[in-house]
Amino acid sequence: MKQGRLRVLLGAAPGVGKTYAMLEEGRRLRSLGRDVVVAVVETHGRAATKAMTLGFEIIPRTLVSHRGVQLEEMDLDAVIARAPEYALVDELAHTNAPGLAHEKRWRDVETLLDAGINVISTVNIQHIESLNDVVQAITGVPQRETIPDAVLREADQIEVVDLAPQALRDRLSEGVVYPEARIDAALSNYFRLGNLTALRELALLWLADEVDSSLQKYRTEHGIGQKWEARERVVVALTGGPEGETLLRRGSRIAARSAGGQLLAVHVTSQDGLRQANPGALAAQRSLVESLGGSFHQVVGSDIPVALVEFAKASNATQLVIGVSRRSRIAALATGPGIGATVIRESGDIDVHIVNHAAAGSRFSLPHPHGSLTLRRRVYGFLLAFVGGPLLTWLLASFRNDDSITSDVLSYQLLVVIVALVGGIWPALFAAILSGFTLDFFFVDPLYTVTVDEPLHLLALVLYVVIAVLVSIVVDQAARRSRAARRSAAESELIAGVAGEVLRGQDAFQAFVTRTREAFGLTGVRILIGGRVLATDGEPAGDGAGADGPADDGTATGGTTTGPTATGPITTDGAVDRVPINDQAVLELHGRALQSSDRRLLGVIVSQLASALEHADLQETAREMAPLAAADKVRSALLAAVGHDLRRPLAGATAAVTGLRTPGSTLTEADRDELLDTAETSLKQLTDLLTDLLDVSRVQAGVLAVTLQPVDLDDLVPTALEELGVGPETVDLDIPHDLPELEADPGLLERVIVNVLSNALKYTPADHKVVIAASAFHDTVQIRVIDRGPGVPEDRREDIFVPFQRLGDTDNTAGLGLGLALSKGFIEGMNGTLEFEETPLGGSTMVITLKAVAA
Repeated sequence: MKQGRLRVLLGAAPGVGKTYAMLEEGRRLRSLGRDVVVAVVETHGRAATKAMTLGFEIIPRTLVSHRGVQLEEMDLDAVIARAPEYALVDELAHTNAPGLAHEKRWRDVETLLDAGINVISTVNIQHIESLNDVVQAITGVPQRETIPDAVLREADQIEVVDLAPQALRDRLSEGVVYPEARIDAALSNYFRLGNLTALRELALLWLADEVDSSLQKYRTEHGIGQKWEARERVVVALTGGPEGETLLRRGSRIAARSAGGQLLAVHVTSQDGLRQANPGALAAQRSLVESLGGSFHQVVGSDIPVALVEFAKASNATQLVIGVSRRSRIAALATGPGIGATVIRESGDIDVHIVNHAAAGSRFSLPHPHGSLTLRRRVYGFLLAFVGGPLLTWLLASFRNDDSITSDVLSYQLLVVIVALVGGIWPALFAAILSGFTLDFFFVDPLYTVTVDEPLHLLALVLYVVIAVLVSIVVDQAARRSRAARRSAAESELIAGVAGEVLRGQDAFQAFVTRTREAFGLTGVRILIGGRVLATDGEPAGDGAGADGPADDGTATGGTTTGPTATGPITTDGAVDRVPINDQAVLELHGRALQSSDRRLLGVIVSQLASALEHADLQETAREMAPLAAADKVRSALLAAVGHDLRRPLAGATAAVTGLRTPGSTLTEADRDELLDTAETSLKQLTDLLTDLLDVSRVQAGVLAVTLQPVDLDDLVPTALEELGVGPETVDLDIPHDLPELEADPGLLERVIVNVLSNALKYTPADHKVVIAASAFHDTVQIRVIDRGPGVPEDRREDIFVPFQRLGDTDNTAGLGLGLALSKGFIEGMNGTLEFEETPLGGSTMVITLKAVAA
């Protein structure tokens, strides 16, 4: 079945017109004869948006009962059964009600796409997971509904629905976005001009990065290697030396000269051993890169300049910044052209900046082994033996006498040691044997023959060769151990880099695949779990097994699966390696075949991935246990409340009845009346408590009896005030005379008003009044109960509608904590809403919204 295509409309804030634009696009497609249905659209009471839905086929929503409340959600099965060509699905980051097939709506959309249905959806910038904390820092409002960046980036088309910040504020002031009662609070909080400007910039920058990723993908797919200067990308090469800060600041200035310039810092770790670098300086430079708005990368390569240029080309860099060599002139003459000359030669059309710095050419040191016995070094060793041997022979022969044999032997011994330092054991062994024959031929009697007259001379020659071999072996082993140590340091630095990114809030699995691809120079890396891609970076090989889709397990058809602890080299099937992480997860590597020297580092990465997956599983288990913990908390609260609140009226009624029935009592008529009043009051309290408990059970079971009929607030509110015994001295009424009737159950609505008003009266200071205001907005009526009390802490606002939660009360004198929970259940049973809002200048506002009766 052909995969459906996903188109996402991205907005900077609520009210910019994403849903309206989605419906407009649906109308355009319908005019072209396409089959379009509305799977789910949230109008939020906006008349213009609701009017745009007219004429569409709307798939009925499914009803889900959650905590006694009927919630409407998209009917995924019905949409799939209808099989339209296009489905309009609003609010991609929406969290579904418990009990549905998927927790998140974007999972539903993935199912629709798999069924071959094209989807047009919407999302706000604050719901993108990587920007969630940034948006919270800007607006001060946490967002609990998020969508992973990777899911959004996989969309076939992303468009920003843009609206100037002031234009959005004007729409808000006109009542197009929110009800009139919420306008002032919204303008002074979330919808401040600075907030909207920052959110708009975030949306545009995020889309710019997405466009850049699409450009990179296009260049990769079409094999385009030359740079496209769509934006300035400045790559700064870091060695870990003291010049790093100078180079980074210069690179940052170059990037800042062009709008949208990007700064990338890269540290190349030698494949056969980490070059000398100060870890502390490198960590400080990493922090500096991030503070300058750039990104830090680490790659592994056997040839430092080639690896650097390859990274710059792969990043589509336009500028490359490197530092002047720290070698002295003598060292440069001895070792040939440095990294800078090679980078300039290999860079092609990338501009190379060689920046001077304080550490340039500051010290001289003799050549010393770096622990990397490369072919080049061995060739240099053999050349030194070939050239140095004859030169030394000519020099010693010019000054030879009968007593110079000792100095001759020591001179050749020095040559062998130098060859060992340069080329290792094999060039040194060759130099020792060659110099031994040369000594015998030119300096040991009889001359010019390979024979020895004196046995002591023969012993001296043998000892000379043995010493030369031993010295070369020691040098070779030291170099190899240094190489192994530096390789371990490179691995540790790589893992530390990934851990640092995770600690800084980045996605752990995405960090692993990105660093793995960069470290081994691969074209693509991804993590598969049961055939599903968990994280990916780069582009999969076009001709490798599994490039068209992930395997269901760790075994590639026709390939070889190699575990992280395997003893042989990692094998490859075409261009794909698959390494099992655990029983379900597989690490898939695309690109070059890995060498056996890479096996240890890959094993470390796989072990860390296994730990990360286990941690993710534990987090998922903890999330699954959260509802059980919440239920246990409710039960504990119920027992604590019932233990006192039921016992108190029972004790009062029992004591009163006992006093009345005491034989021989001499109670006066006043005493008898007082005891009867106590019994009556206690029994009424007990009846009210039991009624509330029964109502809560009905609400949670979804069997609350509701009789909707037209209700006039002018008749209902005075009755509620009379029940509470309050009047104009404590409550101000603001109810318009032309307010339409609303659809409600009179008895339940009165109980709601009494509950909410009693709470407001409890917390309102004596010098303030509670305000009951009502207003009509389109086809709804809102009742707002406003107090000037201390308000509700942000971390407790979600608890105020939960049963048995008594905020600020610890003495068990405030009832069972059922008032607001019951009120919310009653209102939702009448197809309305009960919401909390923070009162400007302090306090709480409870907003009751019900449908108005049509005129």
